[in-house]
Amino acid sequence: MKSLFFVAVATGIFTGTSTSSNAQTSVNPERLAAQSKPKVSLKFIDGIEIAPEKISNASEFSGNESVKTILPGNVAKANSSASLTSIEACSSLQFKYAMMMDKDVESISNLTLYSFIEEWWGTRYRYGGTNKKGIDCSAFVGELVQNVYGIKLPRVAKDQFKVCEKVANEELKEGDLLFFNTRGGVSHVGLYLGNNYFVHSSVNGGVTISSLTDDYYSRKFISGGRIAAE
Repeated sequence: MKSLFFVAVATGIFTGTSTSSNAQTSVNPERLAAQSKPKVSLKFIDGIEIAPEKISNASEFSGNESVKTILPGNVAKANSSASLTSIEACSSLQFKYAMMMDKDVESISNLTLYSFIEEWWGTRYRYGGTNKKGIDCSAFVGELVQNVYGIKLPRVAKDQFKVCEKVANEELKEGDLLFFNTRGGVSHVGLYLGNNYFVHSSVNGGVTISSLTDDYYSRKFISGGRIAAE
């Protein structure tokens, strides 16, 4: 009787062990597989937008269309590519005088005029002078107008004033003359360049560029004058 009881117990133990073992083998592969899978996390790069090229017809899509990476700020640069191209085509002479007079580089378009100014820049003032050893205001303006515009002017400022059509300040254009009363009557002249700036041969600085907004020249200014084409 006891032997039968031990047989039954032993059978139950071995049977339970076998069942547990079978159950364990069916679960562990799934758990191990789950543990062995690498964790994948999505990473995004800040400030980068991926934009596919526009496809006009779905039937044209071949799967090989390129993808553009657009960095921040590149859109604005692309939109202004035309203006950048025109600026890059400008010369150092244009950049120099644009910066000096706070003008757009593209507005410095009369290269003959600015080349003449550059050639004479800094030439000292000399009353009655007519060359690069020394030149006065009316001789300089006369030389400039003849070389750049092909028009011959009278020698002295007051006579130049007489042959010009008078122009109001708000109507001044590049190439107009500016007349000043520095020592009684029309006694000084310069040539207008735009944005209130003019080139002239000044007593203190020689051939240079000054502004109508300067206190001295704003007080001495008489009128603008437009040269009549011959």
